[in-house]
Amino acid sequence: MRLGDGGEPELQAAIRAQGNATEYIPISLILLVLLELSGAHAALVHSGGIAVLVGRILHARGLLTESLRYRILGMQVTIFTLIGLAVVNLAYVVYTGLRTL
Repeated sequence: MRLGDGGEPELQAAIRAQGNATEYIPISLILLVLLELSGAHAALVHSGGIAVLVGRILHARGLLTESLRYRILGMQVTIFTLIGLAVVNLAYVVYTGLRTL
């Protein structure tokens, strides 16, 4: 079944690369915005954003060049960054909650 890609493998890979980015970038941006609103230092927010960007670029490169090594590395960077951002956001919630007691 054709999905508007004309059966072209390069176009299919590009569509998948974009689709994969739309699965991970929104949650990354939400976590970064929450971190910013929590009052985190700008360097922490920027480093999280840079890490997400690097992970997504590595993964896209792996998809477009069919390099499994870059795909795996890109996903590792992305997932570990998301976990880190979630943990840091939780730490800020706990810290600010304890500070107000």
